[in-house]
Amino acid sequence: MLRNIGSTWVVTLVTIAATYVLTPFLIRSLGPEGYGTWTLITALTGYVSLMALGVPMACVRYLAGHVAERDVRKANQVIGSCAGLYLMVGAAALVLGAGLAVLFHLYALPAGLEAQAGLAYGLMVVYVSAGFIGLLPEGILFAHLDFVGRNAVRIAGVVLRLILTVGLLKLHPTLVVLALVQLACLTFDFAASWLLIHRRYPDVRIRLADFDRATVRRIFSFSVYVLVLQAGVRLTWETDALVIGARLGVGAVPYYAVANSLIVYLMEFIIAIAAVVSPMATRLHTEQKHEELRAIFLKWSKVALSLSLLAGLFLIVLGPAFIAQWIDPAFELPAGQVLQILMVSCLLFLPVRGVAQPILMGIGKPRNPTVMFLVAGVLNVGLSVALARPLGLAGVALGTAIPNVLFAGAVLVMACRELGVTPLAYARYVVPRATIGALPVLALLLWFRLGLQVRDLTGLVAAGLATVVLFAFVSVLYVYRDDPFVDLRTQLVRLAAWRSRA
Repeated sequence: MLRNIGSTWVVTLVTIAATYVLTPFLIRSLGPEGYGTWTLITALTGYVSLMALGVPMACVRYLAGHVAERDVRKANQVIGSCAGLYLMVGAAALVLGAGLAVLFHLYALPAGLEAQAGLAYGLMVVYVSAGFIGLLPEGILFAHLDFVGRNAVRIAGVVLRLILTVGLLKLHPTLVVLALVQLACLTFDFAASWLLIHRRYPDVRIRLADFDRATVRRIFSFSVYVLVLQAGVRLTWETDALVIGARLGVGAVPYYAVANSLIVYLMEFIIAIAAVVSPMATRLHTEQKHEELRAIFLKWSKVALSLSLLAGLFLIVLGPAFIAQWIDPAFELPAGQVLQILMVSCLLFLPVRGVAQPILMGIGKPRNPTVMFLVAGVLNVGLSVALARPLGLAGVALGTAIPNVLFAGAVLVMACRELGVTPLAYARYVVPRATIGALPVLALLLWFRLGLQVRDLTGLVAAGLATVVLFAFVSVLYVYRDDPFVDLRTQLVRLAAWRSRA
């Protein structure tokens, strides 16, 4: 399991590295207003992806169960049914995207960008619509718990996107070229993933002849909740750009988007746990291994909190200075303030989003967490709209942060109840050592900021490396010492003994 999660972390790290290069490059190539327009395009077309109707997660859940039972016929039946659904929703997404074009053109787009923005929007609608069937290979690989192979393809796709974006935008820096790059990378991802499946799982077939109405009804019975979940995710993380564009102007979007991107990539790092935990929870629940399921819940919740504290404290203390070096000094104050507000809420939100919520989905209890996520998303939009004018970007950030904290508290209680773990037992195992172990890290970061007054890139990198080393040291000697689920000292001793024998 750690190998699968580790490979997903590598994908996230590679993606973060690519983003570090691409974000300032895109802002310089397209200009702040051009980049803001691109962010609006991706935010609006992101809502078209809701047409997936939750099929991807439902596909993984039911397919994982049939794979665990080694029932090839039923597994192919799920695959064929999902393929038919993807083709239908892809066609419907094209129609929906065309309708949303009217809303896109209501924004006051910068002069000179209207024509290329309209064409880029159309290409991104095609990209999102074609992306539905592109999700099928990933679902097949995840159901087989083949995260390493899938993640190798994803890493290659990130590298390809980086090369194409930099190379082509240097020749022709337009929104249309950027949209064409997304389509090219989608084609590569589908082809490479399907080749991997064909070689490793020769019994797997994608045939519309396997389309089965009873299977579709089962998928929809689960996927409707995933649809609600995805709607909540979009409202929480993708709507802020639309609110800012409407209330504060397109030119203000990049300042928020830069800070939000750091939070989103940290969230993806934590949700890498979720991608493995959810199908694993399905398998353990199917096999009636409830003690192992509770152990995964507690162990990975503590890991998620520890990692959130490590990255979160760095972003809170030194994040604004990093943004100034990464993008431009003008971004430090507005984007830095947004980053700090969002990150404080994520210290509570991320462990729940990364472990508790996907376990509930995996064991077939999706109703309450998905409804809570939708409520949080609606509340986010309402608060962001209300606070945008009086408080600016900080108000939009607060509109996101407050619902995140409420969601985390509610879903954590639900997960504890379903798994037979009291909230007090959860808190006793997960919180104290991880929090106390983070205090030396916080002290070190404050020393870098206030004592050494680190601001240049070299100093920030040194601070980051020192923080990671101290975090590892404290984790081994205190946070995970004599841990009933993951004692790092014991693991290191075993690793040393294995290496000496080798």
